[in-house]
Amino acid sequence: MPSLFNTRRQFMKNTAAASLGLVTLPSLLLAQKNNPPGNKKIICLGGHPDDPESGCGGTLAKLQKAGNDITIIYLTTGEAGIPGKTHDEAAAIRKQEAINACKVLNAKPVFTGQIDGDSVCNNEWVSRIQQLIADEKPDIVFTHWPLDRHKDHQVASLLTIQSWLRLPQTFSLYFFEVCTGEQTLIFHPTDYVDITDTQEQKKKAVYCHVSQDPPGIYNCGHAAMEDFRGRELGVKAGEGFVRMSGKLQGGMGF
Repeated sequence: MPSLFNTRRQFMKNTAAASLGLVTLPSLLLAQKNNPPGNKKIICLGGHPDDPESGCGGTLAKLQKAGNDITIIYLTTGEAGIPGKTHDEAAAIRKQEAINACKVLNAKPVFTGQIDGDSVCNNEWVSRIQQLIADEKPDIVFTHWPLDRHKDHQVASLLTIQSWLRLPQTFSLYFFEVCTGEQTLIFHPTDYVDITDTQEQKKKAVYCHVSQDPPGIYNCGHAAMEDFRGRELGVKAGEGFVRMSGKLQGGMGF
């Protein structure tokens, strides 16, 4: 009976993935014979320290373990994110927390210098982010879903989208979700990643952001999101993404 259960479970998982167009990372990494996995450049651009980690930390960890280089770009340094602290004090604390989280994920941190709560999307900043992304030469870029309650998340997303539109067709763009229902709105994933093996590493990275109440981050929906996206994929824990279509087609492959 156990073997029958496992076989049926695997059958249902594969059938669901095929019928819904779900994508798992390992198959994508091996999808192209002439373009082997590893040695690729991955960027994640988030509005504040803790956004990239909570939104797609499991996927970033999985990509890094597959031999890819990870850069996390923080649009702001979370200056307005610690009650009772000045902007300079909060920025110093949250920058160090981000650096600590990047160590957990084996990622390179980059800080653009925008101000938490006062982020800007204009021609100057489009050019800055475009150049920053171009210099990194990424294969995949992750950023916020543009329909989000937080203005900084929207700005981070729009700056990334504008960069993607203006740069040559060299990288795929994916949107992640944070606190779906409270912050991220109307989010229907096109692609999924099984983060069962990196779920704890993701949690450890999120918990580096001590000033942001890590249990509260999970209580706002992230634990449920990982469980639900995993259920959609047929695994213990997952992360969902929306793929930007238009310039580049295909899954989260290389």
